[in-house]
Amino acid sequence: MARQISYTYNKQNKVINFSYDKHRDMYEAVAEAEGIDLSRFLAMEQQIAMTAKHSSATKNFRQQEFIRMGFKNIAFVRQEEPSKK
Repeated sequence: MARQISYTYNKQNKVINFSYDKHRDMYEAVAEAEGIDLSRFLAMEQQIAMTAKHSSATKNFRQQEFIRMGFKNIAFVRQEEPSKK
C-alpha cells in the first residue's frame, strides 16, 4: 500500500507520496517537496542528539523548527482498506 503525507505549508494544504526508499522520515519528504535545503538543520539536529540527555530533545527540536519554517499538521494519511463483501 502506498503511503501519503498530508501537511500544511504557508496556509496551503497538500498531500504527497512517501517512500522510505527515498526519505528517512516524513519531515525530510515534505522539505524536499517544498524545495527546502535541510543541510544546516540536519547538522544542528545531529549536535542536539549527541549532547541531549533525552531523545525527546531531538524530536522537540525537529517539530519546532518545521513550525518555524512554515509547516503545520504533518502526518501520514490513513488509508481505509476496502471492506470485503
